[in-house]
Amino acid sequence: MSGALDGRTAIVTGAASGIGLGITERLIADGAVVFAATRDKDDLELVYEQAAIAGGFVGELHQPGAADDMVESAVATLGHVDVLVNNAGGGVILATLDHTEETLRATVDNNLWTTIYCVRAVLPHMVSRGHGRIVNIGADSVRTGLVDHAMYNAAKGGVHAMVTGLTREFAAAGITANTVAPCYVRTREVARLLDSPDAPARLRHVIEEATAIVPLGRPSDPAEVAAAVAFLAGEDSRFITGQTMYVNGGSSMG
Repeated sequence: MSGALDGRTAIVTGAASGIGLGITERLIADGAVVFAATRDKDDLELVYEQAAIAGGFVGELHQPGAADDMVESAVATLGHVDVLVNNAGGGVILATLDHTEETLRATVDNNLWTTIYCVRAVLPHMVSRGHGRIVNIGADSVRTGLVDHAMYNAAKGGVHAMVTGLTREFAAAGITANTVAPCYVRTREVARLLDSPDAPARLRHVIEEATAIVPLGRPSDPAEVAAAVAFLAGEDSRFITGQTMYVNGGSSMG
């Protein structure tokens, strides 16, 4: 049986666990050939064990030049790149005045700079082919104002805003750019942490607040986020660009 993404190739950053691994597995299930990017070699080995990826890259994508190396390696492995999923991220969730220069830079580097560098690295290739799908993973907290997320939202807000400019600039080149913005996602990693008696009280509080504002009464699942990404990566979404798709159970609307 053919899949919606048969013949398509994709880079997924932050592919080692949680949302990224869910996206990787879904794109492969839909027929795509996937190249995974992770922060270290052990993480990449875990992806190889859990998903039939075609290849991978290890590096800190917020460092200048790393994203260019990743795209070069992906093109060499895949032949071409149709889809870029900017999932790599991870903010330091702290009250605004508890942040330090180090945690602020980590939050912006991991989320905004990583996405900027990856987009700039892949665009010349996509423009040369006259086709591309860029899908950024944003955050519902940008709209809900979730507790202790102001600095994280500053970084993710830039990720959201980027797609509107990309759309205006590159639509004529056959490239669409969209954001998928999930609410709190109960990944296996977060579930294990919360099930531990040593889970920090502050983390529990943040997650309780994040769940309380969801009308459907629960967090999202990685597979639900991955389904939205798979749709935006395919041809059924060819007339959708410059948009943010909220996968949030109704926690923010409109």
